[in-house]
Amino acid sequence: MIEDIPLAVLRPRLIAAMLPNVPFDGWTALARDSAADAEGIDRDVAAMALPDAVAMTDAYTARADTLMVAAMRLAGVDTMKVRDRIKLALRTRLEQAEHDREAVRSALVVMTLPHNAALGLRTLWRTADAMWRAAGDTATDFNHYSKRVILGSVYSASLLYWLDDDSEGHGATWEFIDRRIDGIMRFEKTKASLKGALSVFPDPARFLGRLRYPAV
Repeated sequence: MIEDIPLAVLRPRLIAAMLPNVPFDGWTALARDSAADAEGIDRDVAAMALPDAVAMTDAYTARADTLMVAAMRLAGVDTMKVRDRIKLALRTRLEQAEHDREAVRSALVVMTLPHNAALGLRTLWRTADAMWRAAGDTATDFNHYSKRVILGSVYSASLLYWLDDDSEGHGATWEFIDRRIDGIMRFEKTKASLKGALSVFPDPARFLGRLRYPAV
């Protein structure tokens, strides 16, 4: 029975059925109930899975992350250079949303409301994390966080650019992404060279530790 399907499975199914309705009804109970009826899902069960706009947009972005990662793997992301992996992640995410641009706009409206700030940050971090993990990133130190913050800012800027881009084939957006990725690569190269240059100097933490606990 539909009612026995785990909510984690039911949510993306409902979201997929909602997408044609969202441009007209927004991320609302009306769009959800119409999707539930189309899928033969009890409306009360659908309301339990997606109770409000916050849950709906959260589930929408989570589903988009999953689809993006699957497409990246199918495209052979493991055989690419890092720069091309990140480019693939950004382009894939936007290309997959091509027919859902109004749904994306509606989701952004929900996430940019002051009381939903945490939702916007959470979904942005999750998407950047999914991109880096799909790209093979295994960093566990400070780089883990800095990479996701930087990529999150690039993705959000690219998303806003893409929403207003009416160039043929979104060529202007892909050029925008190329420039942003070039900036990331230059930053990473500068950071690496700076780290190498600083390695010839004593570690200040170790130096202060020796002052406090001198060797016998």
